[in-house]
Amino acid sequence: MRNGRRQTGRDRRAHTGVKVLAAAAAGLFTLTACSYGSTKVDDIGVGPGKGWPLAFRDAHNSGSTPVTGSRKLALNWSRPVGSPIAQPVMVGADGQLYVTTRTAGCNLASFQMPTGRKRFCNVMGPSAIDGGSAVDGSGNVYVGDDGAVNSYNNLGQPRFRTPAAGTPVSLQFTSDGNVLSVTQSGQIDVLSRQTGDRQVPTFQLLGEPDFLANASLNRPPDGQGLDDCATGGPQCPVANVSAVDQKSGRFYATLWKPGDGDAALVALTYDGKAVRVDWDAKMLTEGSATSPALSADGDTVYVGDNTNRLIAVDAATGKTKWTQDLGFPARGGISISEGLLIPAGDEGHLLALRDKGDHAEIAWERKDLELRGRPVQAAGQTGYTVAPIGDKLTLVTFDTHSGATVQSNDLPGAEGTTVGTAVGAEGEVVVTTRIGELFVFKPEK
Repeated sequence: MRNGRRQTGRDRRAHTGVKVLAAAAAGLFTLTACSYGSTKVDDIGVGPGKGWPLAFRDAHNSGSTPVTGSRKLALNWSRPVGSPIAQPVMVGADGQLYVTTRTAGCNLASFQMPTGRKRFCNVMGPSAIDGGSAVDGSGNVYVGDDGAVNSYNNLGQPRFRTPAAGTPVSLQFTSDGNVLSVTQSGQIDVLSRQTGDRQVPTFQLLGEPDFLANASLNRPPDGQGLDDCATGGPQCPVANVSAVDQKSGRFYATLWKPGDGDAALVALTYDGKAVRVDWDAKMLTEGSATSPALSADGDTVYVGDNTNRLIAVDAATGKTKWTQDLGFPARGGISISEGLLIPAGDEGHLLALRDKGDHAEIAWERKDLELRGRPVQAAGQTGYTVAPIGDKLTLVTFDTHSGATVQSNDLPGAEGTTVGTAVGAEGEVVVTTRIGELFVFKPEK
């Protein structure tokens, strides 16, 4: 009713027209404001910030955080996700957790840090469990699956899906706020975080196929070789997460070309216009065991191979500085903080090395603590690792300067090994097991 009489169709149309004009005017004002107020700096946060927005927290793959680590933790909650997990959990700046699984009808799940309550669960391709993930400062998540990079907002609503050849196993952020995607088959793309549009021509690490010489050449399946990626095997040309030096635009990938005897460490540069190869060094015997990791100054790249070697490489030239036999493959990654290198893996034991320029020196080692995943370091000389103690998996808090145990917390019901340990913005510690469970510990006051 309006003014005591029934609203007519003309009234409704006029009222609707007013709303449409108002919305259009608001949109025009917004566009005008954006146009006149725009800058060359993207106003949506990229990270790393706080939280654990990338596989190894930051672009250097350091596996460490500036958040001060708590030395007194208590289990807050744990829950199964319903399926195995192959990649570490992502933690947004607001504490929202993102994890990929193989559950039918639910490949990407998000949980709230305080309670473990599921926020959303989205259907993706089956290879999402092996795809890379990244979260920007606004909680937008980027995930690789069969033949695409996908993006969702923090409510799980789709933003874009950009096709790719293969499964993007490495997602990073560039210095100009774009997404750097590398598939296991070697396709490199730089995508807009807003639209998913390619910002430079696609680059192929294995070279462009010659369709004139091979007219009937078929594109390989998007999931081909993913089973080999976990161990850096020959069927997975690019098995790891690239390390990015955002100051120079240079990034580092591992590559095992078909027919080559050894895998290589490859340095590339993205300069805003194109991607190019700077150097490659075939040094990874029997394949790559870890993702590359950069020193704080960006001068040295560290990487492990499958003959138990940890290798330090000159980032400018690709020349080997030193090698260290660990006695086990440093599977997964290398945590770096204040010059202390702590390898990860499902074998071997907890140890720390220092780079002495032309050789490595063992700072300390704990042969009593077997590795079951990826140790990480936090500020305040605090580290976290998962180890089997008795018949249980245990989260061990340790002093990074001495290796001494500070605290031990059981992971109730956990078995096997873990795929990642992450530290939240408030010092929460999140452990992800391979069989598909999340454990969240919070600092005790």
